[in-house]
Formats: sequence, structure tokens, C-alpha cells
Amino acid sequence: MTSPDLTLAPVAHAEGTVALPGSKSISNRVLLIAALADGATCVEGVLEADDTDRMLEALERLGVDVARDRAARRCIVRGAGGAFAVRAAKLMLGNAGTAFRPLTAVLATQGGDYELDGVARMRERPIGDLVDALRALGADVRYLGSEGFPPLAVGPSGGRAGGTVPIRGDVSSQFLTALLMALPLARGADRQPTRVAVTTPLISRPYVEITTRLMRRFGVEVETPDASTFVVPAGARYASPGTIVVEGDASSASYFLAAGVLGGGPVRVTGIGRDAIQGDVAFADVLARLGADVRFGPDWIEARTGAPLAGGTIDCTAIPDAAMTLAITALAAREPTTLTGIASWRVKETDRIAAMAAELRKVGATVDEAGDRLTVHPASALRHAAIDTYDDHRMAMCFSLVSLLGTAVTIRDPACVRKTFPGYFDAFRTLATRASEGSLPPVVAIDGPAASGKGTVAARVARALGFHLLDSGALYRLVALKAIRDGVAFDDEAALAKLARGLDAVFDERGVTLDGTDATAAIRDEAVSEAASRVAVHPGVRAALLERQRAFRRGPGLVADGRDMGTVVFPDAATKVFVTATPEARASRRQSQLAERGVHADLRGLLDEIRARDERDAGRAVAPLKPADDAVVLDTTALTIEQATAYVLDRYAQRAR
Repeated sequence: MTSPDLTLAPVAHAEGTVALPGSKSISNRVLLIAALADGATCVEGVLEADDTDRMLEALERLGVDVARDRAARRCIVRGAGGAFAVRAAKLMLGNAGTAFRPLTAVLATQGGDYELDGVARMRERPIGDLVDALRALGADVRYLGSEGFPPLAVGPSGGRAGGTVPIRGDVSSQFLTALLMALPLARGADRQPTRVAVTTPLISRPYVEITTRLMRRFGVEVETPDASTFVVPAGARYASPGTIVVEGDASSASYFLAAGVLGGGPVRVTGIGRDAIQGDVAFADVLARLGADVRFGPDWIEARTGAPLAGGTIDCTAIPDAAMTLAITALAAREPTTLTGIASWRVKETDRIAAMAAELRKVGATVDEAGDRLTVHPASALRHAAIDTYDDHRMAMCFSLVSLLGTAVTIRDPACVRKTFPGYFDAFRTLATRASEGSLPPVVAIDGPAASGKGTVAARVARALGFHLLDSGALYRLVALKAIRDGVAFDDEAALAKLARGLDAVFDERGVTLDGTDATAAIRDEAVSEAASRVAVHPGVRAALLERQRAFRRGPGLVADGRDMGTVVFPDAATKVFVTATPEARASRRQSQLAERGVHADLRGLLDEIRARDERDAGRAVAPLKPADDAVVLDTTALTIEQATAYVLDRYAQRAR
């Protein structure tokens, strides 16, 4: 089930410090090895996220004693001494590749009766190269669905150590990692070494080095006589080191370091430093080569804006996950940026090359996609777009950075970050809220009741100042129109709030579309206008639209027209004007507006409707219609539009001095 959309307003500046969550790659490797080791292991700093949840659930189903302290990010794992107690189980591993692949290898070499499955996307992620290698060892591994893909069944025959096992290295380094982790457990491993021969160029080598380093911590020394050969010696056996500390996640660090570069900075991440064992720490070096100001400490890395970012061709073979972040920073580069060595993107949580290209084009970028590379051209101007995340945590986190490039961005299903970083958006907001208020684009907030003239005045003020315009009423009208079309009752707050959160609406110079069709005229219908007032009384609807309205704030400035612009949406607006007029004058204006459209309306009836709407808007529990404490009240009963516009412009000029 997807989560409600999240709209991020443009961020003028980013700075601060972020404590990174534990590395996913290290956490799941350590948890599995600890479960197979002799003795108990205290794992400090373990990642609290979906992928580690899936690994821990599987280990507990396999009979491993795990004591978990979520608050302290600590697990005590009592090792099974090389063999799981439970010899038959069905494991559901979601989309956690770092759990599925090594568990497949471990269970296959041990023998037993196991089934491993995952979500629909996991069933699309290849595993044939690993299965072929395990079968070469004599393991009984069968496909329960499509050949070469999960789900899998593992039989009791187990695998036998010894000899040479070939395996490809150009699809995923996780296959080699899984095999190496399992080999000390294979039958005959106490008597025979096993040589693993990588038959194709090995991608993501730093991730394999993480594996061999961690195996060394648990007493198993993998020999590497050459770049394509790995030897697990005879008699290798895992033994607990006592306590092991998980580094902060280097892939997650990339988003914040990029935020520091795009948003001015400095932004510091803690939990990793220059000596981190994760290959993705090299992302910081790439940023520095591109022109960013990057500094290292023993357990921190800091980045800020330096020289204008260069582009060019970047080999991302060693940093495939962090490389996704480079596709976003490329939008701010001086020249096109080509990312190579990213073939593994095709078989990740989604086809990341295709997904990244599609979503970058949504925000206005020019992108060339071909095979194992992606070229992103600098963008002089971006546009607000709703980004599909494909149930891929890294897509959501990457595209949050677009908000640092002068435009709002809407992230669909933002909760997909639970896979590796549940608190990501909270951490990102912390950096963004540290922006100095003076650096934020100015806002002129114009509130008032219906037919007071505020909409016309707001449009003219925006035109005179060259500012963007937010007609907040149009958002509520769109929700009302959607409710009418979908048959949602105006008193069903939960259903209306859901409509508001998922509103597929796009504003541009031509008007507004709803669900891909033009709604510019439809939302001005009198029935829709009346319905909008009924929809707007619900706190859930107003909360759903709050961030969407704030997202309109971007340079050079914004004129916001509504009923709570100065009180709720933009309380920091330097210029606040509450435009009003007598009910009789407003009814007369509405009658004239309708007459221009060829609609005859009774003046008395219009007056009654206006009074009823005023009462409803002023009496609602959340964001009632009223002037902000620091707003000036402008009565337009006896003023022309020109006079009212001039007054607001003069007020803005006074406040801007």
C-alpha cells in the first residue's frame, strides 16, 4: 500500500549535521555471520529499517536467539555454531537483496527444506548466476516460478566445499558476496579449500571487500591471489569478535553531502569518515573532483558549495548506489554529466536507469539513456513535478534534492524510504529549516472573503512584481471537483483528505489540469465554488494541502491569495493584507461576474449565499477566516481594482525597505 504524496517546497539553503543510520550492507552481513558464528555477538549501531527487519525475522524463524534493543540500535545475536536449529522453513524476505541472496547461499550449503520468496519486484531480480554456482557445489536449489528468478526451494542435499566454482561478476556483486559468506559452512570445508573464479569483470568490488573484511573480523581470512580469484581456506569457521560496531550508511550520506553542495552548506554527516570500509564513501571524493568543498574527519564528512560543478564522464563502477545522487547534482553542473558503470541499476529495486531518466524528464531535464550509461544535461530551469518512486527508496531520497534547485517537488509514496532510512525526510527537513529567513523568497499574503476582489488584486500585484501566483482557492476547488466527479460526500473528511493528498493537478501558464484533463473552466463553476467552501472546513483536507501550498514559494517571490495565507500557510510573510468589502458590495460584484458569463442570478440569493459562506469560513475549527494579527485590513467597497492594487504594492514597497 502506497503512502500519501509529500510535496517539498523549494529550499533556499541547507546546513546542519545528520547522524547517519547504520549501513544496510554491513548490518545484514554482520547479522547473518553472527548468527552462524560460535559465541554471542553484540552488534552496535545496527540499521533500523525494513531490510534489516526482514533479515532478523528470517534468523528468528531459523531458530537464532536474537535480543534486539531498537532504541539503542543494538542486537545481541547468539550464534548457532555453523548450523541453524530449524531445518525447514518458509521465509518471506520482501525486496531485501542483502537478505535474500546470502540466505539462499547459506541455506543451500547447509541443507534442509526451505523456501525463499519476496515481493513482486524481488521475483523480477535475477538470481540465476548464484543458483548455478551453488548447484556446481552440489546444492539442491530449485526455481518455484520463472527460471533464473525467485522464489526458490532449497533441498536437503547441501553443498560440498572444494575445487573451483565459477561465478559471473557483471550482474551483481551480491552473488559473489553470498557465495563467499556461505562457503565456510559447506560440507568438507574443514578439509578442503574452495576457489571461486569470477568469470566476468567484477562490478561493485568495494562491496565484496566489505564482505571479506567482515569475514576476517569473524575469523575467516579469504585469500585473493589475483583480482578475479577468491579462496576460502580449509578449516575456516566463524567465531564471534565479541562486539562489532556498524558504520553509518555511506550511500545515505550521499544525499546529505549533495544537499550541502547544492544548498550552500556546510552539511556534515557523522558515523563515517575517511577510513570507512564502504566503497560509497568515495562519493565524497567524486564531489570534490567536480568542484565541491569537501572535508573529512575521523568519523565525519562535510560538504559545501565550492567552485561551479563540473560535468564530464564519471565511472561509477565502485559507487553504484551513491551514483544515483550524481544524476541529480548533474542538473546544476556546467556541462553534461555521463554516468558509466551502472549496468547493475537495471536489476535493483527497479530498473533505475529507466526510472531515473523518466523522472528527470518530468522536472524538465534532458536525459540520454543507453545500455549501461546515463547522460544528464544541465538544466537552466526546472518545473514542479510529481515523482514516481517505483517502491525504490533511493528514487525518493534522490529526488528530494530537486527542492534545492529552485522548484518544489512532489514525492509519491515517500514511505518507501523505510527500506533503509525511515527517518530520511525528517532529517532532510532539519537541514532545510536551518535556512535563514532572509534567504527565503518574499511572500505577499492576500486573504479575504469571497468576491472581495482579492483574487484580481493578487493577480495584478504578482504581475507588477514579477512574482509567482498561488490561487489557493483553486486547490480547494480542485478537491471539490474531484469529489463531485468521484461521488465523495462533502462530509466524509477521511475520503476528502485522501483525495487531497493524491490530487493529480498541474498548474501552468495555460491553466490547470486535473487527472490529465483541462479543469480551468470547470473549477470556476458556481456549484464547484460552493462545494469548495464545504470541503475546506475539514482539518484533514487543509492539512493535506498545506505543504502543497508552501511549495509554491520560490524565487523571485510569491503572491498568495486565499483565506489563511497570512495566518497559517505563510505566517512569516512580510506583507499581509486582508481584503474585504460589505456583503452587499460583494453580492453585487458576483452578480456582475456571472452576468458576464451569461448567467442570471438573483441578488438576494447571492447575498444569502455570501453570508452563509462567510459564517462557515469564519466558524471552522481550523484556519478560520480572519485577518492575521500583523495584517492590514483593506476595505475595497468604495475602491477600484487599480486603487486596491496600488495600495498593496505600496505596502509591499514599505515593508521591503
